[in-house]
Amino acid sequence: QEPLTETTEGSCINLTCSHLNIQTRDLICGYRHLPGQGPTCLTLITKDSKEVPDLPGHLCVAEDQQSSALWLAQPRCVNMALYYCSLG
Repeated sequence: QEPLTETTEGSCINLTCSHLNIQTRDLICGYRHLPGQGPTCLTLITKDSKEVPDLPGHLCVAEDQQSSALWLAQPRCVNMALYYCSLG
C-alpha cells in the first residue's frame, strides 16, 4: 500500500494496495480508521468491484488479481482518516 496519499476536499482519490498471492476464496477488506475510533471494514470483496455503502466510492480488484483499489469519489473533511486494506 502507498505509505501516504493526500487529496483536497471534493477531489477524487484512488488508494491502491498490492497483493502478491490472492487466492480464489480470499476476501479483501477496505478499512477506515477514524481518529479516536477503531478500524471499520467498509466493504468485503473477492473479485470485481463493489460499492462502499457509507461513502461515495467503491472497492475493486484488478483483473490480474495482484492489487485492489479503494476509490473515493468526493472525500470531505469528515472522511479524513487512515485507510488501508487487508487480504484474508
